Amino acid sequence: MLAEFAALPTAVSDALDHLGLPGSALGIAPIGSHPRMLDGTASEVPQRGRMKQSAALYRRIAMSRTVAEQFVEVLVAAGVKRVYGIVGDSLNGLTDAIRRHGGIEWIHVRHEEVAAFAAGAEAHLTGSLTVCAGSCGPGNLHLINGLFDCHRSGVPVLAIAAHIPLREIGSGYFQETHPESLFKECSHYCELISGANQMPRTLEIAIREATGKRGVSVVVIPGDVALQQAVDAPPPSALGLLPPQAVVTPAEADIDRLAAMLNQQGRVTMLCGSGCAGAHDEVVALAERLKAPIVHALRGKEHVEWENPYDVGMTGLIGFSSGYYAMLDCDLLLMLGTDFPYSQFYPRKTGTRIVQIDIRPGHLGRRAPLDLGIVGDVKATLTALAPKLRQKSDTAHLEQAQQHYRKARKDLDVLAQSGARTSLIHPQQVAKAISDHAAEDAVFTCDVGLPTVWGARYLAMNGKRRLMGSFWHGSMANAMAQAIGAQAAFPGRQVISMSGDGGFAMLMGDFLSLAQLGLPVKVVVFNNGALGFIELEQKSTSFVPIGTELNNPNFAAMAEAVGIHGIRLEKPDDVEPGIAAAFDHNGPVLIDAVVNRMELAMPPAVNLEMAKGFSLYMVKAILNGQADQVIDLAQTNLWR
Repeated sequence: MLAEFAALPTAVSDALDHLGLPGSALGIAPIGSHPRMLDGTASEVPQRGRMKQSAALYRRIAMSRTVAEQFVEVLVAAGVKRVYGIVGDSLNGLTDAIRRHGGIEWIHVRHEEVAAFAAGAEAHLTGSLTVCAGSCGPGNLHLINGLFDCHRSGVPVLAIAAHIPLREIGSGYFQETHPESLFKECSHYCELISGANQMPRTLEIAIREATGKRGVSVVVIPGDVALQQAVDAPPPSALGLLPPQAVVTPAEADIDRLAAMLNQQGRVTMLCGSGCAGAHDEVVALAERLKAPIVHALRGKEHVEWENPYDVGMTGLIGFSSGYYAMLDCDLLLMLGTDFPYSQFYPRKTGTRIVQIDIRPGHLGRRAPLDLGIVGDVKATLTALAPKLRQKSDTAHLEQAQQHYRKARKDLDVLAQSGARTSLIHPQQVAKAISDHAAEDAVFTCDVGLPTVWGARYLAMNGKRRLMGSFWHGSMANAMAQAIGAQAAFPGRQVISMSGDGGFAMLMGDFLSLAQLGLPVKVVVFNNGALGFIELEQKSTSFVPIGTELNNPNFAAMAEAVGIHGIRLEKPDDVEPGIAAAFDHNGPVLIDAVVNRMELAMPPAVNLEMAKGFSLYMVKAILNGQADQVIDLAQTNLWR
């Protein structure tokens, strides 16, 4: 043991030398030159001189900062509250700086992809910069799918990609990748910090790019660079680092041109997207003046659907027939803050005019030929437009769309009833029960696939509730990961993850994070034993399903095994009391809703190709000995 103690001064001295602080000047030296030798003899080094040198160097230590500490100070100045990630040796300098500073919370997850989704969810809800981090090589590489979702959704996220030691870059070193190249496609800004003299400027640029352009920035920093002594620079001011977002109002000539077109056209339909955030009242007022039905894209649902007598539902593959036909039958389609991607749902009638208003010039005209494209903030543009519009009195187009919507809404609500013909649970019933029992300000996250279909059709928005999913990138396994970020950011709000059984299982390891972090997320698993939406796509294009079967466990029992309350719904009568009990529970809950696999999510319009595809599927299924599936399909969807 004596030998180990004897080696300590040398080890401490080496560590201080690494920081540029000579250990010998602190009175720390190898055995044999210490002021008080082990044999009791006194050193010849004057003690008073050593004490003065030591005091000076301790002041240097106290005053010096590492690059990692400077990094954290800039994040704090930018208003960052949390960093989501998994620790690793190349991140140790940064995570230790976070620990010692105390102003930022480190949210430890089980998979870096979850960290990116969670950061994106927080940024979506708050509008503020949020951060995720991954260690070198595979660690930060796991961030990439979640970052693609953040970037395509236009939320401000900073990703910290730790890197291998600076001198090893380019040598084929252990875990070496080139993150500054890998992340280029899913970021506005991606740069390597190769020395202390690049800080804090590089980080500040990254933050401004993410917040100003609404998307992802990536900062790549080798672990040894994070431990370097920082250059002396004052912390940035919040106003200098985060200038207020500009409000863009179009030129008056463009407003006049738009007003003339709207005043001349008879049947106007409005298509609203996420760019209508904060403009609910202006959108509704415009619809009232134009007597125009409002169709919304999925990302516009939370912003325009509520308290809106002109809303006629969503369009698209998972939308309403009323929204679909309101767009087809118009003389002018006015697109507000949307880049709705599916060209087959745009008007096809010769002579129909299309106008698009969007804050991002690159979005104009990407989906359909425009008669007029205007760059501007939706709220500011509609405010400037309103005085120039005539009040219209012809309500025929609006009333036709509203009548169609009422019928479509009634038909969908019928599908959400339990029904007497089956003992199986319809997923629509679960989705409607979720909406009915959820809090007034609940946050909903939906997995891609059928949970998004049910959420789009049955979750009622009210101006306080929020809805998110991987609506643009279309990644599986997003819902629970986004729920983690939403709940961490808003611990007092109810957060509900509408997860598919396939999506939930894909990143199921982070279900453990709910217990470890104490996050009371309500996870509803739509357990149909299949990759349901993919199976539906296969059937609609004449393929006999393959590779969609899921042999699931009892998810509720699994939840109990890890210390989370589990509830299993197996019969229609279980749904209402089960959902109510789960939402009343104080902690995290998993609801294992065993729903009918044969449920069809019908599109707003069935074309000839879809009908032919289903017909061919049924013939093939019967020929392959799967006639029972065809019968189940008919019983579920036709004979309720």
